[in-house]
Amino acid sequence: MRSRVIRSSARPNFTVLDLFSGCGGLTEGFTSVRERPARLVPIGAVEIDRYAAATYASNFGSHVHQGDISDWIAGHLPRADVVVGGPPCQGFSALGKRDPDDNRNKLWIRYAEVVATVRPHYFVLENVTPFLRSEQFRQLQEATNSDGDLRDYTLEGSPLAVNASEYGAAQKRRRAVVVGRLRDLPPIEMAKVSKARTVRDAIGETQARVTAKELPERTSTVKIANGSVETPGVFLTSDLHLTRNFTELSLRRFAAIKVGGNRHDLPDDLRAPCWLNHHDGSHDVMGRLHWERPSVTIRTEFWKPEKGRYLHPVADRPITHMEAALLQGFPAGFRWCGTKVAIGRQIGNAVPVELGRAIAGALLDALDEAAVTPRG
Repeated sequence: MRSRVIRSSARPNFTVLDLFSGCGGLTEGFTSVRERPARLVPIGAVEIDRYAAATYASNFGSHVHQGDISDWIAGHLPRADVVVGGPPCQGFSALGKRDPDDNRNKLWIRYAEVVATVRPHYFVLENVTPFLRSEQFRQLQEATNSDGDLRDYTLEGSPLAVNASEYGAAQKRRRAVVVGRLRDLPPIEMAKVSKARTVRDAIGETQARVTAKELPERTSTVKIANGSVETPGVFLTSDLHLTRNFTELSLRRFAAIKVGGNRHDLPDDLRAPCWLNHHDGSHDVMGRLHWERPSVTIRTEFWKPEKGRYLHPVADRPITHMEAALLQGFPAGFRWCGTKVAIGRQIGNAVPVELGRAIAGALLDALDEAAVTPRG
């Protein structure tokens, strides 16, 4: 006997607040999960970077507040079913100084204040994996004790140190996903994919030869919750297939690096002086991506081959902004605001869309299982 299918219109929608939203990678994942129209509906967001806030607003609506989260908290916070966000991670990141006194580390406290005030059914805190070994995470755990500000929540079944490629992203990006839930609700179970997506899956159809170097001349005024942002754009992902001016030496280096290779492939006459007697260290510097594997983590300066394995699998150039966005899971029609550098930073800082989609699917399963009534 076939089971009865319950149409999405018969099931409730749930509201979402996105803190430290960036350009909206998590929100794109949440609003693209399974069904259209989405059942996870963003109603509020906050982001300090003006161009990232404009990008978010161009895709999801003018409910985003551009500015410091402390100012946003001082106003009226809407009721929501889910709170998500990734507080800045520079103080935790293995690429940074790992300064425990970095003021940005303390922004998780603002996140916790929102959770304590809004009292969502679930909250999701996304960060770099070193966060799980930090004093700040220990304090978050303590806040869920019987005398803590988040005592109605449990982190049981969490945290998760995940690899985004196991959840559908064409990228090996390791992240911490900490999920809190009200104590009477079930834990989430994120479903892994059976086969990882590859670089070819994500960018195999893009043009190998790229000549354009600058964004189109275009400006817009984008409405946000607390005013408007004057910004270059709006640009589609498909507008971002841009290259750079390279020296003849750089082009010769790119051509000498084989598929899957790196700076160690270079003959001595093409090596930088500091590389001649340096045979260890990162093997991703000046590296070329593999077609049949997920990419390395897309970071904020992916257009610089000296920063990592960012050479195109066959073309003698680094990946373009469009290709980086596609590797992050953004669709061709996603709308971007800002300068070329600002958009690159937004792409590199984003949560892979497929990872957000996997989290959202697990949340919907749990909310439906518990027959949760949306907050009104």
